[in-house]
This record gives sequence, C-alpha cells and structure tokens, in this order.
Amino acid sequence: MKQKQLVYIYLLFMAFALPSTAQAMHISEGVLPPQWAALWFIVAFPFVAWGLRDLRIKSQRDPAFKLMVGLVGSAVFVISCMPIPVPTAGTCSHPCGTGMAAILIGPTLTVVVSSIALLLQALFLSHGGLTTLGGNILSMGIVGAFTGWAVFRITRKLGLPVWSAAFLCGVVSDWATYATTSFELASALHGTSSFLKMFAAIGASFMPTQIPLGIFEGVITAGIYQFIMPRRPEVVECLGVEKPQPVIESNKAEAVV
Repeated sequence: MKQKQLVYIYLLFMAFALPSTAQAMHISEGVLPPQWAALWFIVAFPFVAWGLRDLRIKSQRDPAFKLMVGLVGSAVFVISCMPIPVPTAGTCSHPCGTGMAAILIGPTLTVVVSSIALLLQALFLSHGGLTTLGGNILSMGIVGAFTGWAVFRITRKLGLPVWSAAFLCGVVSDWATYATTSFELASALHGTSSFLKMFAAIGASFMPTQIPLGIFEGVITAGIYQFIMPRRPEVVECLGVEKPQPVIESNKAEAVV
C-alpha cells in the first residue's frame, strides 16, 4: 500500500516537474506593451483594495466567513485551470467560475480570490503572466464578477426562477470576461489598423469554444447554487438577494406540536 502511494506521489511530482509546452490561458506574459499592462494594474488596484476591505469587515463579523471565501477561491482556481484548445486563436479558452463566486461571496471578494488564483497560476502553472496580471484581474475578476452578480440580482428582482437567474449569471459572466479580454488585446495590439476590426477578429476567434463554454458555465453555476441554497441559505443571505424561508421553520413547529 505504501509503495502504491509513493508511486502516485512520484507521478504527480513528475507531472509538474517535467517541462512541457504550455498553451496560454488568460493573457500571456509579454503580450501587453508596458504602458497597457501598467494601465490595467492601475484600474484593477482599487477593486482589489475594496475586496480586501470587505473581507476584513465580514471576517470580523463572522470569523468562519474566511473559510467560505477560501473554499470558493479554491473552486475558482480549479475551474479556471480547465483549458480548452482554440485552434483558430492558437491559445486556450477556459471557464472562469467568477459568476458562481459572485453569487456566493459577493463581487468584491470574488475580485480578491480571482487575483490570488491568477497569481498562483502565473507563478506555478505558466497560465497568464505577472506583467499581464492586472489585465487578467480586470477581465476575469472584476468584469466577470460584477456582470454576473448584476445579472443575477436584476433577474431575481424581475421574478425569474433561481435556476434561470443563476444560469444567466454564469453565461454572462463568462462571455463578458472574454469580451473584456478581446477589448484589452485589441486596444494594445491594433496598431495602425482599425480597433473595431481587431476586436471583432479576436472575439470571433474565441467564439467556437467560448459560446458553448459559457453555456456550460451557466449550467454549472445554476447547479451549484441550487445545491447550496437549500442547505446553507446564510451563505448568500448576506448579499440581500435571497431571504431565509420561514415556511420551513413553521413546518417544524407544527411537526413538534
């Protein structure tokens, strides 16, 4: 038994230790010119600071809240490490998980966990880059989180069922992330050519994989939310989107009587 465990550990080590050709996820190192990379860092910084402030405040109210944030952050890290090759773009698409995270812990804290996930991926997995970290935080962590969160809140207030609202949250969050990535790349790389043509070309190159991936992420988001909400309603109650169900308590009281 111990020998088998040693073999598994060895294989896992070799999987990470052996060199391999990494297909880029997020915006790769060195793609953005220095001025554009610096601009996206400046844009992203206030949102990261906002998220850290919210994390401190909510953790003071409920120390166990950090555990939930850590759990959601782990899910974002794993979900955004699922590469799908895009032959038309010479890179990879991937789901993001930020729509799901925004529902569970809020958009500002999603920015924080996305930033950590992106940093770890850049440092240890060659996914994305350090110079492009600001741009990747903006597209996946900020735009992905806030658009998904806004869609969920608006659709719930309009009366859509929870499953539909969560599904749209995942879809819009995913597509908005890649629209923002296309915008960042086109802004930095269009040169003397038309920005709109460059933006359309980059966006079109991701469509064959990103359209079904967005739908897939919508299904995953809806499934996870519907699984968690009946069991841990307090997880999303803090967002003011869903309220506790008093009917369950009244049923329990009737049963006792």
